[in-house]
Amino acid sequence: MSNDILKQNKKSWNKVAHHFNGKDALPSYGPFAQTEDELRLFDEITNKKVLDIGCGSGHSLRYMADQGASELWGIDLSEAQIKTAHKTLEGLEANLYCTPMEKDIDIPKKYFDAVYSIYAIGWTTNLSAAFKLIHSYLKPGGSFIFSWDHPLYAHLKSLNGQLHLEGTYQNEGVIKYSNFKGEDTPVIIPKRKMATYINELIEAGFTIKSLIESDVPAEFDDVNEDISDRYYSLYKARQFPTTMIIKAVKG
Repeated sequence: MSNDILKQNKKSWNKVAHHFNGKDALPSYGPFAQTEDELRLFDEITNKKVLDIGCGSGHSLRYMADQGASELWGIDLSEAQIKTAHKTLEGLEANLYCTPMEKDIDIPKKYFDAVYSIYAIGWTTNLSAAFKLIHSYLKPGGSFIFSWDHPLYAHLKSLNGQLHLEGTYQNEGVIKYSNFKGEDTPVIIPKRKMATYINELIEAGFTIKSLIESDVPAEFDDVNEDISDRYYSLYKARQFPTTMIIKAVKG
């Protein structure tokens, strides 16, 4: 089943990748979420080796290069995303691989100072395997920082500005969308509880340093927005966090 999901999602991402060029990339942690400029979760990046899980269009790696990272590495499920990332990182030396994050492709072990994932980790079909691999990539004391939809957010529905929960949070499984980004291409996204992410991190050997249920970024403090029922909206984000952000450290 997991291989079927990966195959379908890979096909869909190759089709919709152009919609995400530069989206949800550092210093942003996600839609209407606080930024790295505000949260300062990364330690000093200068001369550090970094690995981006779900590197997308490469803009987070470009950000890391601007911060002085010494080595840029990235993986992504989509060939289209990797192709765009090469263009984004033109002129820089970057090691980019098209692979599922839960697959071991002999990326160096005990090598990286920081591994991160911006709105990608939740796509994995095997969270345990992905976290254990990420733990193996890091040097002792290295940091793993990731963001993803707040696990309750997919259940949060809005009708004329009134928010309510739909479905059951208790049951994990998958959510299927028949049209992704308005394209006639389906995706299948695993649905997990907050506790699952935390417990799998602990099981993989991480120590959790920060768990952030993101507020709206400061840049929107003076922005007014009408009632909106869109999946992501400033109106909804002011009432409920769109994003969870976790920082964990390898002991």
